[in-house]
Parts: sequence; C-alpha cells; structure tokens
Amino acid sequence: MPTIRVEFFEGRTEEQKRAYAKALTDTTVQVLGGSPEAVDILFYDIKKTDWATGGVLWSDKTR
Repeated sequence: MPTIRVEFFEGRTEEQKRAYAKALTDTTVQVLGGSPEAVDILFYDIKKTDWATGGVLWSDKTR
C-alpha cells in the first residue's frame, strides 16, 4: 500500500492532522483496497519562508 507524503504550511493542529489522516486512509482503502494498517501518511510542516512559487517566497506574498 502507499506512503502518502503531505506537505503544507505549518500551523495545522494535531486534531486537524488526525482528521486528515483518517480521511486519507479511509479514501485510500476505499479506492485501492487493502487495510488501513497498510497506509502510511507523513506530514511535513513547512515554514512560508521555506516555500516559493513562481520565484516568490510565500512569506513575501502574505505581506
């Protein structure tokens, strides 16, 4: 089964991550089959100063 890598800006709560992990796991099992125990999800919290789109840091876009 898959390992799902989720990257987003820091600031999500543990409760949000827990709910998202459950939703991703349930959907993965529904679509691909297998068991929930076989689905791994890795969360990466990234600072806006460490992410750029179109050559512009996200920390600069929100100013």
